[in-house]
Order: sequence, then C-alpha cells, then structure tokens
Amino acid sequence: MPDRCEVLPGDAVVARRGGGLLWVDAPGSPALVAALHACLGVSGPGADRVLSAVAGQVSSLAHGTASFALVLADTSGGAGTGVALWSGKGAPAVDGVPVSGSSVEGCTLASGFSLGQTLYVGPGQAAPQMPPGVAYDLIEGTVPGSGATLQLAAAAPASSAAVPASTPSSFSAPSDAGFGSAREPHGASRADSGEQTAFWRPDAPAAAPVLRFDDGMVVTVDEDLVLGRRPDNHELVTSGSARPVPIADTQNVLSSAHAALQRAGREVSLVDLGSLNGTHVAGPDATEWTQLEPGVAHPLSDGDRLLLGWTVITFEQPQE
Repeated sequence: MPDRCEVLPGDAVVARRGGGLLWVDAPGSPALVAALHACLGVSGPGADRVLSAVAGQVSSLAHGTASFALVLADTSGGAGTGVALWSGKGAPAVDGVPVSGSSVEGCTLASGFSLGQTLYVGPGQAAPQMPPGVAYDLIEGTVPGSGATLQLAAAAPASSAAVPASTPSSFSAPSDAGFGSAREPHGASRADSGEQTAFWRPDAPAAAPVLRFDDGMVVTVDEDLVLGRRPDNHELVTSGSARPVPIADTQNVLSSAHAALQRAGREVSLVDLGSLNGTHVAGPDATEWTQLEPGVAHPLSDGDRLLLGWTVITFEQPQE
C-alpha cells in the first residue's frame, strides 16, 4: 500500500481511501465526482469491471466535459499492481512514465500495471519535486488539489491490502467533496480474513435524522446543531441550546460557526450563520448548488446535500 500521498493544493479534487486515489476536475458535475468517489474502496480482480461500468456512465453524468483519473491499488497478492480509469487531462503516470490502456466508452482503462515507487495522478506530468511548504500529505478523505503523488516504499503484504467494497448497483454517493479524519468506510469489516478496523463509527438511532459525511462519519440530529471549524464558542452552544459539531478544515474555508441545524418536531432546517464562504444546498438529483441567505431557515428533505466550504454532507430523514 502507498505510504504517503503528496497533494499539491489546487482547484480540482483529490480523494484517497485505502488503496484508491481519485483526481477529478468536473465543475458543475457533483454526480460524476460522487460516482467515482463511491468506487474508491474497490480493488482486486473485479475492479476493472466496476470501472468499465463507471466509464459507461461518464457521458450521461457530466455531458462529456469532465476530466478525471482514478487509480485503485491491488496489493492483495503482494504484487503491487494497479487498476486505473481516466479521461480528459487527468492521467496516471508510474515513475514518470504515463500508463497506457484500452479505450472504454470514451475513457481509458488500464489494469495489472506495476505501481513502481511513485504514481502520479493529475493533469500533465508530475513536477520533479513538490514545492516545499506547499504540498501536504493526504491520509484519508477528500480535499482540493491540482494533483497527487502516491509514494510507495515497497509492495505491501496481503494483511494491509485495500478492503474490497461491494460492487455498487448504481454509481451514486452522498457527496462530491469534503474532508474529515479517517474513519471506517462502509463495508470495511473483513470477518473472513481476521482483519479488524481500528476506527469507530457510531450507529445512529433508526428514528432520528442523521448527517452523513463523505468520510463515513454519521452525526445524529437529535437536537439543534452548530457546524463549523470551531463551533464551541457560538452563543447557541454556550447557552446550551445546540450541540457543536466541529469539522476538520485544512483549507480554512469554513467559518468558526458556519451553519446550524434546527429541529421542530420531525422537520429539520438548515441556517447559514453569516459564514464567510456561504452555505449551499442541493437536492438528491440536482447538479447545481443554491446558496442560502444568512439567517433564513431552509427546510431539509431526505437526500438533500449540504455544502459547507469543501465539506459535503447528506441529510437523511428515516421514514416513519
């Protein structure tokens, strides 16, 4: 498995989960980002079939304007090989040599190639050396980035292989960007191999609405909440009226108290707290975000997506 993932900040999106690395530049196309992000946990012999299915959806999801590259490390046999899918200006390169593959639905698919010592994903070729003080290491999550380089010390033993996810029947996911500390991805338990995750994710009560972050964190909306970079000092929290929900923010795009969720019976509303970069919302099938007016409550429905800075959260309202 890759030891480090050097990400150069930029306007595109870089995501990493387990052995998967995603670079995507698809403005106005959260559906495409979500589709590819849903595949980050996929590895092993069936990964190329899953990615072929994703490629078949690209034109309908992004109208052929998206650029992306997705690489999945397959170290289950200790061989250190990869499976990659890319289109547009995003492409993978192993030790400075571009990866070649076959055409699939207007994209390029490659499988079984050696990962070497470094694997670059992004537009053009990797710079010989990342500028000091600019690049940062992405361990898990999704952040803005102009490109990323996976650095491998050696092929990993089987015990540290990426955990295969179930092949999705549809390529949709709850978010297209966001960042949080590493938590257990859905389906990460491997009872047959004896592996156990070191991460903990609470199970939300069935009757309560929840906020589902793209890194796997689930927050139960059982009371009013204040979300932001440092929400503890907001008056709603200090007065005991709301619970703080801090969000990791490496790019400083979140306000200290960015937005609040307010409950009234089963109805939950989202309120922008005068944030610097605004609070946005989009329906489950929407391709554009709507910015909220500060201080005006916006009722949420099941499947709505919340955009706070670079963090996207899905609101889920269980059926009665």
